[in-house]
Amino acid sequence: MIIKYAPPFLNILKKVNIRIRKRVKQQILVFSKNPYDPQLNNHELTREWKGFRSINITGDWRAIYTEKRLEEENIAYFVALGTHDELYR
Repeated sequence: MIIKYAPPFLNILKKVNIRIRKRVKQQILVFSKNPYDPQLNNHELTREWKGFRSINITGDWRAIYTEKRLEEENIAYFVALGTHDELYR
């Protein structure tokens, strides 16, 4: 699976503290090996995020992505990063 990032995702990533940045890197590495690893709590979203999926970064931080298919390759396109309240309220 190819992993890509939307500019807003990268902008937020640059602004968060180093602990969150390191954790994002760790969780994306886990995701690249197995997107459905239980520690990620990968799940479909509803309402305004219908069609997207979320993975856990920390107990409170989430990364939201969508899956796309390009020829023979699956692409995970990460579009949002934030705390649970920031993303879902």
